[in-house]
Amino acid sequence: MNIPFEKASFKDFEDIRGLDPYQQAELFAQYIDNWSSRGHWNYRQESLNGCMPEVGLNLPGKSGKKFVALVFNDYLGFTQHPAVKAAAIAAIERYGVGAAASPAIGGHVSYHKEIEDKIAGFFHRDAAALFTTGYTANSATMQALLKKEDLAILDMGVHASMYEGCQLTNVKTFPHNHMEKLERILKDTKDMYRTRMIIVDGVYSQPADICKLDEVVKLARQYGAYVAMDDAHGVGVIGETGRGVIELYNLYKEVDIITGTFSKTFGHIGGYVVANTELINYLKFQARQHIFSVTATPASACILKSIDLIDEEPQWRTKLWQNINHLKNGLDSLGFDTGNTQSAIIPVMTGDPALNAEACRLLLEAGVYANQIGYPAVPRKSARIRMSIMATHTIEQMDRVLNAWAWVDDKLHITKNEQFNYRKKEKQQQLEQQD
Repeated sequence: MNIPFEKASFKDFEDIRGLDPYQQAELFAQYIDNWSSRGHWNYRQESLNGCMPEVGLNLPGKSGKKFVALVFNDYLGFTQHPAVKAAAIAAIERYGVGAAASPAIGGHVSYHKEIEDKIAGFFHRDAAALFTTGYTANSATMQALLKKEDLAILDMGVHASMYEGCQLTNVKTFPHNHMEKLERILKDTKDMYRTRMIIVDGVYSQPADICKLDEVVKLARQYGAYVAMDDAHGVGVIGETGRGVIELYNLYKEVDIITGTFSKTFGHIGGYVVANTELINYLKFQARQHIFSVTATPASACILKSIDLIDEEPQWRTKLWQNINHLKNGLDSLGFDTGNTQSAIIPVMTGDPALNAEACRLLLEAGVYANQIGYPAVPRKSARIRMSIMATHTIEQMDRVLNAWAWVDDKLHITKNEQFNYRKKEKQQQLEQQD
C-alpha cells in the first residue's frame, strides 16, 4: 500500500481496501512516525496542567517551558473559577463521585433535575434533557427524531455529530450560510417527506462565523420545516447576556430544538437538548445514548454555578471580547487572513497542509500552542491554524502570540503565499453559487 504520507490526512486511513484493522493501524503508525520525524505531529500533546492561559507540555527538550495555550474552548475561564470548583467539590461531598445508573432506572438524581431546569430556563424554555457529551446530545437526538420517511437539511459547516446523527434518515446539504440554496432544497422537497429538519450551528467551529438564523427560521416557517441549532461555541460569547446566537436574533421561541455542550463556556462536560416539554419527554425514552448511558457524575452540579455566573459576572465576556479584538486586529494588521470570524475562534488561513504543519511547529518553538486544522475537518485547500481565545488570557499574552506570528511569517511568508487567498476564493465561490 503506497500512501504519500506527507500529503495524507486522517481520512485516507478510514477504510483501506484489503487491509484488516491491525494492518490499517500499522500503516497509520507509519504515517504518525513520518509526521513526527519532521516535528509536524501536533495532536494529543500531553498537557501538564488543566485549562489555563499558559500550559506546560511534555515535549522532548522543552521541560519547564510554558506555552500560551490557544487550544481550549474554556471561553470564560470557568474551569478554573473558584466558585465553580467549590460547587463541584461540595457536590462530590454530598453525592459521591458517580451516579452508577442510567436515568430511567435509578440514575436520575436531584442535581440532574436542577441542571435540566436551569439550562431550559437559561433559554427561556420549559424543558431540557441531559447527555453525557455534547456530541451525543446531537447524534442521539437526530437519530431518535429523523427516520427513513424524513429529511435532514444540513448546512455543510455543521459539527460531525450532527452528520452522524442523520445516518438513519435522508440527507441534503447546502453550502455554508447559503440561503438561496437552502430555499431551493425546501422548494424541491415540498410534500416529499414526513418531517424536514433544517440543522445549523449558531457559531460554526471552523469558519468561526455566525448562522443567518433569522433567515433560516423565516424559510423554515415559509416551507413548513423545523429548525435545530447547536450553539456550542456561541453560548457565553455571543449576545447581550451571553445566551448565544438565539439571543442575538431574539428567536428563543422560534428555534424548535436547541442543543449545546457544557464543555466550553460552562467549563465542565456534558450536553443538553432544549425543546418543548412533550418532545423532551419523548427524547428521554427514545434517544438511545440517553436512556442506555449512565448519567453525569455529581461533579457536574458545578454547571449550576457556571450558568449563574453568566449573569452574575458579565465582566468575563467583556474581557473575552477585548482579547478577541486585540488579537484579531493585530493579525489583520500583520497581513494574515483571519477569514470571516465573528466569535472567540480565530483562524489563520494558510491553505496548504504542509505549510500549516510547519507553522504549527514554529509556533511551538516560539512558545505558542495552537491547533492545525486540515482535511477532512475543512476542505483540502482551506487548511488553517485555529486559535481559541479565553477571557483569562492577558493582553501581554496576546502580544506574545502576535510576535510569534510575525516571526513565523518572516520564515514562511504566509502573508505573501499566493497558493491560497481565502477571502478572494470564498467570494468567487459565492458568486458562482449565485449564478
